[in-house]
Parts: sequence; C-alpha cells; structure tokens
Amino acid sequence: MEKVYLDNAATTQVRSSVIHKMQEALTQFYGNPSSTHSFGRSAKTIVESARKTIAKYMKAHPSEIIFTSGGTEADNMILRSAVRDLGVKTLITTKIEHHAVLHTAQDLEEQEGISLRFVHLDEWGNPILSHLEELLKEGDSLKLVSLMHVNNEIGNKIAIAEICKLCKDYGAFFHSDTVQSIGHYPWDVKEIPVDFLTAAAHKFHGPKGTGFAFIRKNSGLRQLISGGAQERGFRAGTESFHNIVGLEEAFISAYDNLEKEQAYVTGLKKYFVENIRKEIPGVQFNGHSADLEKSTYTLVNVRLPLDSQKAMLLLFHLDIKGIACSKGSACQSGSDMGSHVLSEILPNEELKKPSLRFSFSKYNTEKELDYTIQVLKEFIAN
Repeated sequence: MEKVYLDNAATTQVRSSVIHKMQEALTQFYGNPSSTHSFGRSAKTIVESARKTIAKYMKAHPSEIIFTSGGTEADNMILRSAVRDLGVKTLITTKIEHHAVLHTAQDLEEQEGISLRFVHLDEWGNPILSHLEELLKEGDSLKLVSLMHVNNEIGNKIAIAEICKLCKDYGAFFHSDTVQSIGHYPWDVKEIPVDFLTAAAHKFHGPKGTGFAFIRKNSGLRQLISGGAQERGFRAGTESFHNIVGLEEAFISAYDNLEKEQAYVTGLKKYFVENIRKEIPGVQFNGHSADLEKSTYTLVNVRLPLDSQKAMLLLFHLDIKGIACSKGSACQSGSDMGSHVLSEILPNEELKKPSLRFSFSKYNTEKELDYTIQVLKEFIAN
C-alpha cells in the first residue's frame, strides 16, 4: 500500500539534522540550564545561543524571544497577559482564527468582561480592513487586534503590513498567530512592527512541544506562569532543553533552505491544483487556497462534488488507501463538529459537500499527488 503524508499543516516530518542535534543534546548536554555548575552553564549557553539565532533571523532583540511549549501556550500567554497587564478592554479578532486564539478570546470575554469584537470577512474569508478601521475607531478603550497571518485551514494570507499600520495609527496593540508562516516566509519585526507573534517548531520540521513568542521589548507584559526565573522571569519552569536545540536547528534549516524549498513546494501545490481540476470536474477551492499569490504555498483546501452521505466515508477511504490529509485543522479532527472556518464563508448547501485540506512539504513528490488524485477520482466515480 502507498503511504502518502499530505497533512503538513498539522505537523511535519522532523529533519534528520534536527534529530541528530536533539540526540546530542540529550546525551552530552544534560545539565539543567538554571544550575550554576559547568554542566548547567553549558546548557544555558546553548539555550541563549538558540535565542540569539532566532532573534537574528527575525531582526529582533534576543530578549524579545520567549521559548514556550508551542503556539497555543504562546497565544494564551499574550492574550491573557495583555488583558491583565496592559489594561486591554477590547479584543478585535475574526471568527476564523485558530481556536487557541478564538477560545481564549471567548474566555476573556466571559471571565474578564472584555468587549470581544469580530471583523467582518469577505466572501473569500479575508478580514475587511474598512470594518477593522471602524472597530478601531469605536470608543476610547485600549484595544488588542489578533489576526493570524496565514489561516491554518484555507491558507489565506492577510494584508499584515496594512493591518499593522492601522493598529499603530489608532494606538492598538497587534498580535498575529504566525504558526503557519514562521519557517515558511521571511520575517522582519522592524519592517512589520507587530507587538506580538507566535510560532511552533513542528510546523517547520522541528519537534513537537516547543515554540516561541515574540514579545516586543518594554511592552509591559508580565509572566503568565509563575515559579522560577527562567526565560528572563517571563516563563517559569525548567527549559525543554533538547526541544529548544531542535527548534533552533529546524529554524536555521528552514531559512537557509527557504528559497529552494519554497520553490519546490510551490511547484507541488501548482501541480496538484492543475491536475485535480483536470481530473475531477466540479472540484472547488475554499477561500483563496488555489491562488498562489493570495494564499500560502503549503496547503490547498478542496470541496468535492459528493453528496453528504457518501462524503462520510471519504476520509476513512483515504486512510485505508494510505493517504493522510485533514477535513479541517488537526486540533479539531477528533470532533464531529464541522469546520468553524468554512461555516463562516460557505453557504449551507456547500457545507454539505466534503472539504479536505491537503498540505505539502519538501518530502512530498508529484507521484504521491498523482496517486492521491487518482484515489479521489475513483471514489467519486464509484
């Protein structure tokens, strides 16, 4: 049986160089980075080197990089701390954010009494900037805008530079969940002066369970997790040393190979879009996912011409055929609920049709895409 992994937006295969670095960290540098003896000092030096590496690539200051367990923790840390420490009273976001942002925002509305406002979306799932400006003009409360750079289900890229300028013009803080774009696009926090952003290593061929938050210097945010003085007192708890080592290696490899790998994966997406259109008449694409300019090159979200009863067997059939993809984000795939993203942009009749997210990486091939399209074609025909 063929084995085809097309769920890279959920998690990616770990690079061999990352595994090697992590093994070295676990066997040779096992001291606690907080210890003052030589074992601890060696580990601490490596952690700080990783922090400097990430900061250098992003044009940030090392003190602005805080290691976390991943994107969800980082999103929670920033949103909750902004309300508690900065006096944010209004949180502006959209209804198609990752649940790490959306559910946290809803919790803050319920628990802290903040005003939660949602930016209207156009038919493709893009935030309407004129409406965002209206929301920024409302009242005199301190506002935080939280909009993800690349949507994890439909791949749309927001106009992040314009949004950042709008936030600055109206004195609002700006946070962006960049989990689907860090490691896939270059970042310069001087050129695009976001206040906060988040990243997860396992989205760019690093280990699961580690990531970082960018928190601009002198923002006023304080720690969410109390205890020791790790992460400059911002996040208590012994650092996940081997994971941070893996994160650094994955980050370096992603950016040192960015041009070559981006071109290759873009080619795969283009090939997939062209061939699924040719082989499966009636296929449609959700959001801007088929547009190579307006969406990320790493994923496509397709809507297939199937009735709802037959659609129930589709993911099971693909799995039997060795094909891994997703009906939405992996964070909700165990739920019977449909995609909250597609529910916001598709009419009810279209929601009944099965939508699948296929996401690509450097490890995929055109042969795998041919096989996947053929399996889909046969399933629809029978």
